[in-house]
Amino acid sequence: MAGTLDDGMITEYFKNKSILITGSTGFLGKIMVEKILRVQPDVKKIYLPVRAVDTAAAKQRVATEVVGKELFCLLREKHGDGFDSFIGEKLMALAGDVMREGFGVDSNTLKEFRVADELNVIINGAATTNFYERYDVALDVNVMGVKHMCAFAKKCPNLEVLLHVSTAYVAGEKQGLVQERPFRSGETLKDGTYLDMEVEMRLAKDLKKQMDADGDLSPKDQRKAMKDLGLARARHFGWPNTYVFTKSMGEVMLGEMLGEEVPVVIVRPSIITSVKNDPLPGWIEGTRTIDAILIGYAKQNLPCFLADLDLIMDVMPGDMVVNAMIAATVAHASCLEPKKVHCHDPLAVYHVTSSLRHPAPYAVLYRTGIRYFEQNPRVGPDGRPVRTRKVRFFSTIASFQFFMVLKYRLPLELLHLLSILCCGIFGIATLYDNLARKYRFVMQLVDLYGPFSLFKGSFDDVNLNKLRLAMDDDHTTNGVGSGLFNFDTKTIDWDEYFYNVHIPGVMKYVLK
Repeated sequence: MAGTLDDGMITEYFKNKSILITGSTGFLGKIMVEKILRVQPDVKKIYLPVRAVDTAAAKQRVATEVVGKELFCLLREKHGDGFDSFIGEKLMALAGDVMREGFGVDSNTLKEFRVADELNVIINGAATTNFYERYDVALDVNVMGVKHMCAFAKKCPNLEVLLHVSTAYVAGEKQGLVQERPFRSGETLKDGTYLDMEVEMRLAKDLKKQMDADGDLSPKDQRKAMKDLGLARARHFGWPNTYVFTKSMGEVMLGEMLGEEVPVVIVRPSIITSVKNDPLPGWIEGTRTIDAILIGYAKQNLPCFLADLDLIMDVMPGDMVVNAMIAATVAHASCLEPKKVHCHDPLAVYHVTSSLRHPAPYAVLYRTGIRYFEQNPRVGPDGRPVRTRKVRFFSTIASFQFFMVLKYRLPLELLHLLSILCCGIFGIATLYDNLARKYRFVMQLVDLYGPFSLFKGSFDDVNLNKLRLAMDDDHTTNGVGSGLFNFDTKTIDWDEYFYNVHIPGVMKYVLK
């Protein structure tokens, strides 16, 4: 098995290939586009459908939100003055919308550039990752978007492989070992329930019709009602939020639509963190799950949180996730001889995770965070260092709720009463508003991220380990993979990574 898939084989595969990548303006999408262009400049074409009104607007979005980022520093350095012409030759922005058939791209454009005929690889990274998304929006993007992608894939005669990015947390709040296997039609996480995707679509449409007919509902009230419906449906079937619920439905849609017509790969990353190695260590965009806690700590508006520091914090650096995606894409491409790679299942699932092979407890983030901010204190408006207070963690919901009642709910009730008695004088109303805002912030974070911070499962990574072993040849160092497409978490020193790479990256690229 060892050495059947090496760096040279992977880079050679992408030579003269046409690839379509959805979600290219997202964090992983940018890393994927940059990596392919950097390791294989002879790639034929990379099509990037993005939401835009026309081709000019699509090109502008790609120029600004993708290749214009610091992430492309090595490519810019490599090509110098020829960078723009290289990008113009290799990337093609398509104005469209993944929620519509054919990615919403104008049919004449698809015909003119023979996109369907040319395509060899589809990488679907488009998703709405908002945990508390409107139900109709989450269904349109995470479920119907997959359906439209599959329908388009069936029209591509030269398609060799389709890779879909899901999330390891489609497992919900399971304990124990979570298997690398696809969801079956109708399967849920709660006994006695059956998931019918058509019913869910109708529920969202019916609610929208009812709200449109009700002239008294404000847009804000409509958004809240649709968000509440998504959360209620998710929890009815055993998922903690709308995001992971609809991502699981997307996986089912993938299996139902494509079957064995083309090799399909589902990649399930855990919590994705900043780039570890190349092209730019520490680079990150958006607020990752654990970073909401980190940012709250840095800003000193997170006095406490619900988390067990002894539990495993399953994280994967963004560049390693993309490396695994690229390796899995090549391993399952139908044009390759099956004997050269480790498996050719029609639908393969990979947990791109660290909890089994090289686990890191939440205590790592806590101790490196304290050390970082003690040695690199933030500076206040007055130019003085801001004193960093430690966050108080609670390992059970009961202890956390008891603390919040004593620390916030009772004082808030008292301040509210005093404000009424004193007619709002003495600044009591301001004190109340500040405390209430801090209370809402903590409770919102806990509601969204608590299921992750108390997650007691671990992700089986047998398939990923087989893929890693297939690449374990002469590019290893002392038996530890360190090649161009390394995704072996054993090569990570978690303390060093968080202290020297991830936390500085969050401070620089997220908090600016």
